[in-house]
Amino acid sequence: MREIDQFFLSKDEPVKSCLIFLREFILDYDKNITEAWKYKMPFYYYKGERICYLWVNKRTQQPYIGIVEGRKIEHPLLIIEKRSRMKIMPLDAEQDLPIKTIAEILKMAISLYAT
Repeated sequence: MREIDQFFLSKDEPVKSCLIFLREFILDYDKNITEAWKYKMPFYYYKGERICYLWVNKRTQQPYIGIVEGRKIEHPLLIIEKRSRMKIMPLDAEQDLPIKTIAEILKMAISLYAT
């Protein structure tokens, strides 16, 4: 089994289902998005440029989407914490995911590379 697949399957529910859904949603969002295993986490690329990654907060055990060039994106649900470049969008695996908001943020991230 590939390491990237093991990452998703090794999580407990409901985090596992949440991450698997996010994986499929991101990959289906645009035909130019691809997935790669980098830095021991799943990264998503748009035409070869890293746009986001998926991870689980060690303290809260909740998933989040990390936006690589997050500092260039203004959105109230993106937080920078102590990062200089990336922002994250924390999610609650036990709640319905804000699909429209995730799509909006992906659109903003892709727009940084679309020109």
